[in-house]
Amino acid sequence: MVPFFVQIKCQLGKSYEVANRLADAEIASEIYSTAGEFDLLVKVYVDGGTDIGHFVNEKIQVIPGIQDTRTIITFKAF
Repeated sequence: MVPFFVQIKCQLGKSYEVANRLADAEIASEIYSTAGEFDLLVKVYVDGGTDIGHFVNEKIQVIPGIQDTRTIITFKAF
């Protein structure tokens, strides 16, 4: 399994709704509310052959209330 993170900027007043939709879709390992430029930080695991760009585009960015995303691909956990 390959982990990556997605920072999500939500439309005003939609953070909890987006977080609940992500949880209901069961695509995220962990979902955190954050302060700053982005509202949510989502940790996702996918199979090694999965195209992360397509996954984010087709599974995350289509959720109503999401305004913007930033994907962070990691290399190694210490």
